[in-house]
Amino acid sequence: MFLSKKIEQISRNRIIKLIKENKILFNKKLIDSQSFIIKSIGLIEINIPKPKEYFLKPLKMKLDVLYEDENLILINKEAGIVVHPGAGNYENTLVNGLLHHCKSSLSGIGGVLRPGIVHRIDKMTSGILIAAKDDFTHFELSKQFKNRTIDRKYICITMNSLAKNEGEINENIKRSKINRKKMIVCKSNEGKKAITTYSLLKKFAITKDLNFNFYECKLKTGRTHQIRVHFSYMKTPILGDSTYKRSKSFKNIPEKIETIIKSHFITPKRQALHAKSIGFFHPVKREEMNFESELPLDFKYLLDCLEKQRY
Repeated sequence: MFLSKKIEQISRNRIIKLIKENKILFNKKLIDSQSFIIKSIGLIEINIPKPKEYFLKPLKMKLDVLYEDENLILINKEAGIVVHPGAGNYENTLVNGLLHHCKSSLSGIGGVLRPGIVHRIDKMTSGILIAAKDDFTHFELSKQFKNRTIDRKYICITMNSLAKNEGEINENIKRSKINRKKMIVCKSNEGKKAITTYSLLKKFAITKDLNFNFYECKLKTGRTHQIRVHFSYMKTPILGDSTYKRSKSFKNIPEKIETIIKSHFITPKRQALHAKSIGFFHPVKREEMNFESELPLDFKYLLDCLEKQRY
């Protein structure tokens, strides 16, 4: 899309939404489709509505700060915490916690509801997240995400195993028409390109018919629910993922393993997915930076139990 290439400060999805809201004109005429073709020299007008006024309350929250300077902050987010405010939840999000911790020093590029938020991870996914304290840092980090130069690694525990111990899943992803909260794998000429590389860290064979697997994944693209969708598509769903689970019953699962899985993952609907590490170029310090988080306690409990119960 021409506009998304020319105006880096506004996302492609935001431009599409502005077109649908009749906010973009070419030579005083409405652009009514994202496929509109510009055939002549002219004036493009973009009318960005004023953001709704919200007053976000700072919230004193226990934050696991991995790193912080005057330009940015890295948080190791717990599972269960929503990243930014949305319908029905304007007071108990990571943004509220950051507002209390950072006071007034968060970038404004993310908008009224997403100050400082450069990227996000799902509510029930844990791990590293970056927030920017100034607009320059936010803009430069956003470019790195867009250009795919951010090095992100995740770890996950799955039911079943992929055919190869390491490899690449290259399947386009789009939003489901049936359930708008879900993403699905689609044809190569549909949706958006999505590439996930993976390697098996450890396999736990519990019985002849039951095994769990500990994987490390690297995102080459950053689509919504990408790892969860890809692994489910490969019939290797991430443990505890109620959205992308595949129905399968296991027999003779040891009681202790079943108890941990139910209490720490299935009941709280916590997918066993953790943003383990991130590497990026600091826009102000002008140096490469790499950070890694500790293994979450729920992962530790389950992995220790699986190790002891191996077949």
